[in-house]
Amino acid sequence: MAESGFLQIDRAEIEMLKAHASRSPRHRARICAHHENKNRIHEMLIVLTDEVYIRPHKHLGKSESYHIIEGAASVIYFDDDGEIADVLQIGNAESGRWFYFRNADERYHTQIVTAPFLVFHETTNGPFDPAETQFAPWSPDDTDPAKAKAFLADLKAQADRFKGGA
Repeated sequence: MAESGFLQIDRAEIEMLKAHASRSPRHRARICAHHENKNRIHEMLIVLTDEVYIRPHKHLGKSESYHIIEGAASVIYFDDDGEIADVLQIGNAESGRWFYFRNADERYHTQIVTAPFLVFHETTNGPFDPAETQFAPWSPDDTDPAKAKAFLADLKAQADRFKGGA
């Protein structure tokens, strides 16, 4: 978390986050610009690798916005039964994909990183309370890597076949 009221990030920090995410068992790394979990606004620079599994979830009473800096991904939205409802293709501004989006809907969603890395700035409202994140009961948690990997492979295939959406 940020130690002062001023934070600067340059390419060196992004490369450091990429290296950390590559070594991380969860395939992600972040720099938090906010001071503590109880802050009303949370801003983070996040790096995900193409091996990351983000368990489908929804946020209760929260919104989040993403500004893509580098890379590409598919944001998958689900209905409550786990069927794909929409796929949003995101990437940096030069990619021709959506490079900014905001989600305030209480819909299950996840991301599939489709480039070696996804680097983005996320803003959400705090304070952070884990009880305000509801994980999809039809998805495996990330404590079982084999189940998560199989789920992710199947989800990638489903997303590739999905014809609707943004």
